[in-house]
Amino acid sequence: MSVAGFLAYAGLAVARDQSRTAVAIATEREVLTELFAMRRQLGWAGSNLNQAAKILNSGGEMPHLTHVIADVRRAAEAVRVAADKVANRATEATR
Repeated sequence: MSVAGFLAYAGLAVARDQSRTAVAIATEREVLTELFAMRRQLGWAGSNLNQAAKILNSGGEMPHLTHVIADVRRAAEAVRVAADKVANRATEATR
């Protein structure tokens, strides 16, 4: 499932659960909003990495690229972990 598909699924699962309190739903919406924001930021980071690859392929140098890639990987992993947590809660709520 794509990240966008997952986020849509999780959002709909939250909306369907009438037994949850307004506070819980609001918190869930905040989490989903943050996940969408992180996804956009990772997209921008990916674009920047593509630009760095273009520079490297044309003979340029990127002295800090290894650190940047490590940072992007950590950020992507944090998004994956957060998405997994939301998915697990959504799955448990539909049981």
